[in-house]
Amino acid sequence: MERFIYKKSAGITALSARMTDFKYKMHCHEEYALGVTLRGIQKYELDGSQQVSHESGVMLFHPEQNHDGWSQEKTGIDYVMIYVHPDHFLELIQKKDMVRFNTPIVYDPKLEKRILNLTKAIFNDMPEALCSELLLDVAGNFSEDLFSRTGKIDTVFTRKAKEMIHGHLDQVLRLDELSSRFGMSKYQFIRSFKANVGISPYQYYLNCKVEHAKQLIERSRDVYAAVTQCGFTDLAHLNRHFKNVYGTTAYDYMSHLRK
Repeated sequence: MERFIYKKSAGITALSARMTDFKYKMHCHEEYALGVTLRGIQKYELDGSQQVSHESGVMLFHPEQNHDGWSQEKTGIDYVMIYVHPDHFLELIQKKDMVRFNTPIVYDPKLEKRILNLTKAIFNDMPEALCSELLLDVAGNFSEDLFSRTGKIDTVFTRKAKEMIHGHLDQVLRLDELSSRFGMSKYQFIRSFKANVGISPYQYYLNCKVEHAKQLIERSRDVYAAVTQCGFTDLAHLNRHFKNVYGTTAYDYMSHLRK
């Protein structure tokens, strides 16, 4: 049985998930993501290396960190996640510059408890003021040794290529046009982009389209507007790609959002 339920409160999104045969395709998120494995063994490829989260494992993802995900055992996994916008997260931990985690999984009972308290409050429709306080409690359990002193910095090529892709999400991705801006063939462009970003330009383009569609749905509660504005053929087309990243369809995601 697969179950993916999302709810929003205090400016963050919470996910309660259960899955057995489902597998996420390689993707990334614009937000910081913090999660806890509640049952089973969760496996995922993260920036080219395989990770394993057992029960009580606290999973840490920084923005644009490529990963997939699946259950190691046939009995499946249960887990929760919270997604926090980078600006919001940095304010919470009192940092000015983007930070990265130096380890993807920790076993910290205090941090685990704080994340579970927050997700429980969100799914029980507790007041937003309380959820904000619980979110601050989560941030208060991040010690300096969880953050990396150094981090990967986008090259000029990577930054410009991403900006060009983001600027044309409602259109078909034309690699010949993109690559010509850099004086490259499309194959040189694909190799360079993948070497710098970790996924292909087309994978990145699809991921950005789905992320943009999610943001539009959250603002407008109109899934069909997301189809049109993000250049999907129809709702089925959006749903298929949305499910690969979020485990649920765009329509079901919209239906679970707090009114």
